Amino acid sequence: MPAPADLLAPALDDALLPAPAQGPGTAPAPTGPRKFPFATRLSLEPLIDYWRAREQDPNPGIARMARTVLAEVSEHACCRGTLDSIEQLDDTQELVDMLMLAVFPPAAATTAISGAIPPFQRRSFYYTGRFAEVMMGKDRTIKQPLNIDYATMERHMALMAYLLILGREYGAEIPDIYGGLIFTVPDYRIGLYRHYGVNFDSSFVRVRVVGDKPVLSPEQVQHLLHNRHRLELWYELLPPEYFALEGFNLLQLVDVTTQEILSELKYDLLERDVLQASDRLEQIQEKLRVLFARPALQLGIAAYDERKKAFVDFGRKINHSFLTKQMQTYSLVSGFQQLYDRLLADRQPLVLEDVTTAPELPEDMRQQILKLGIRSAILALLPYGPDTVGLLELGSPEVGALNEFDMELVKQFVPLFAVAVKRNAEDLETRIQAVIKEKFTAIHPTMEWRFNDAARRLLAQHEDGNRSAEMEPIVFEEVYPLHGSCDIRGSSVARNEAVQGDLIEHLTLAKQVLKKASEYQALPILDELTFYVTKNLRRLRQGIISGDEVSIYDSLRTQAEPLFEYLAQNIPDLRPTITNYWQHIDPRLGILYNRRKAFEESVTRINDTISDYLDQEEEKAQHMFPHYFQRFKTDGVEFNIYVGGSLVQDKPFDLIFLKNLRLWQLLVMVEITRRTHALKAELAVPLDTTQLILIHSQSLSIRFRQDERQFDVDGAYNIRYEIIKKRIDKATVLGTGERLTQPGCLALVYAQAREATEYFEYIDYLHDRKLLEDGIEELELEELQGVKGLLALRVRVKL
Repeated sequence: MPAPADLLAPALDDALLPAPAQGPGTAPAPTGPRKFPFATRLSLEPLIDYWRAREQDPNPGIARMARTVLAEVSEHACCRGTLDSIEQLDDTQELVDMLMLAVFPPAAATTAISGAIPPFQRRSFYYTGRFAEVMMGKDRTIKQPLNIDYATMERHMALMAYLLILGREYGAEIPDIYGGLIFTVPDYRIGLYRHYGVNFDSSFVRVRVVGDKPVLSPEQVQHLLHNRHRLELWYELLPPEYFALEGFNLLQLVDVTTQEILSELKYDLLERDVLQASDRLEQIQEKLRVLFARPALQLGIAAYDERKKAFVDFGRKINHSFLTKQMQTYSLVSGFQQLYDRLLADRQPLVLEDVTTAPELPEDMRQQILKLGIRSAILALLPYGPDTVGLLELGSPEVGALNEFDMELVKQFVPLFAVAVKRNAEDLETRIQAVIKEKFTAIHPTMEWRFNDAARRLLAQHEDGNRSAEMEPIVFEEVYPLHGSCDIRGSSVARNEAVQGDLIEHLTLAKQVLKKASEYQALPILDELTFYVTKNLRRLRQGIISGDEVSIYDSLRTQAEPLFEYLAQNIPDLRPTITNYWQHIDPRLGILYNRRKAFEESVTRINDTISDYLDQEEEKAQHMFPHYFQRFKTDGVEFNIYVGGSLVQDKPFDLIFLKNLRLWQLLVMVEITRRTHALKAELAVPLDTTQLILIHSQSLSIRFRQDERQFDVDGAYNIRYEIIKKRIDKATVLGTGERLTQPGCLALVYAQAREATEYFEYIDYLHDRKLLEDGIEELELEELQGVKGLLALRVRVKL
């Protein structure tokens, strides 16, 4: 790759963070994503100054070396000042080698991963062999890390440059904010990747002020330091066109793959259901391959049930073990049991460096493992306290690829897998109990403790002889409600149109049979039925009214269709016409069911899409703070949430949890809007949905109704909340008559202006995340029956 003509404005291919420079006096660039904003040039002057300072070093050897280096520098003017490209140094390699002794000690030349680059650019002009192996591509370009995209790297580098300027030019104390920066870099030799800790050393970068230096007060300096990630603020107070960077950075890497992988495994294996999904286990297997630098490594895990004294699935018939899957004959089961007994007795992992010759393996089992392509293996029990919860299996197709030297590494992650297997067993048991409770009781898990307490007290009363005692009232006070509804717009009209279309087609088919029959046999009943069908067709084309569907189908079923059967038996020429009639009739329902079926299937798909997503997100929301949740399906889906300290046992409640759930509800409703909009194109009947949230800031009480086996609000004052909830879906905007709820929009209804303040902040956040279109409508609503003075916010979702 040829060098860029001007490193002040390098192209994106040649710089990690490129951008054209601006001169003093130009207006700041607009905020938002932008390229590296500073002018940069390669220069060895800071390094030459370092050697110049060493001329008077008290160590005579260093002083003599400094004089030798400087003598060479004086003979090579091409190395002085700023350079236009790194290729200018190619003809003075020996001098560069001497200069770089200050930062590249010869003793570390074969082990250090270090490179020198022009300030914040993407090509290196001096580097160690390991740096070239790890980070270098063709033409001395630096590889792009897998875990950081260009935009993110640009922000990192721009902030690092700004901090350098703030420290050098304004005397600020700069924190080490990027001490934990990690590069994930591909290792093309083995087709995997490695993790490296990164240090950007800017000791040899000079900051040059262009024109008059912007003035900053101490307060502004501190304001910048406390808003490090608001780059638009830095651009405003320190316009980049007033600064240039000259010299070079040192990019120093340290291999931290082992620490990073072990840390990632810790978090991965603590996730719920990690062993229930094959793709998640494949990801863990990939990380172990990186850890061992073995691209063909196989991972297996077997769960052991102490009560059954057998290896079991992880639930859902999932088996991740490559050994226990093969246990299909008595001899194999027996051989595996011998191996397991040995592991249990030794309590140490078993290393099989060569499966072919390993004396520990029974012959049947040896052959089975070899059939799997495994030539070396490590087997380790997964202990959890005094119990064994499973077996960890590692296998490789290469003899000796897994050996005794890997044991220390294996011992570091065995406890993590043991915790994951134990947790999976506990979660499986919990799910079993949840199914039992779902089938036999309507009690919500969050509130189960309260029912248990009430039941214990009732049993105690019965045991004391009070057999007439009844269950105490179950009331939860000081709980906060959240209500949301996703309604299918115009579903009643669409349903009526579907019924009307099916009735018209059904009557038209019947009329065809009657007309054809009149050609073969003159019967008064045929004329009378033809008149009835024609009259109803004419009326249906004007619209459908209540009762039409039942009366017409009843007449067809009791009068026309028995006649059709008689005609089919006695007039063979009519059979094709009558057969065509019956082919259009649904055999289960006995009616023509085309348009209504398409409508009902569309409604079902919408409801299922909303419900499935809502249930999935609700499970996550329970982890924020346990709460009561109920969901209803009609023509759309509505849901209620109640949250408060009285609902849970031994867990303090704070309003921050309520705010979290309110923001969660907004995010969920936005996503539902997007999903139902995307689904519309796939529906047989394209239907729109509208989304609405009722904001209620006051706490209330809820009571369990044993007759209905569900919760309702308690108390006359709280009943108003229920009244509003049932009527707001038909609310209209004051003065216009427009429906508040609109497709593609999210409406939020509230009674008091202060209730909207909190939601303005949430909406600003959603605007920032690009989830909503710009703008907020603040609306007053027409009076509803028994309810007046309601207000609303309406925002449009980015679809």
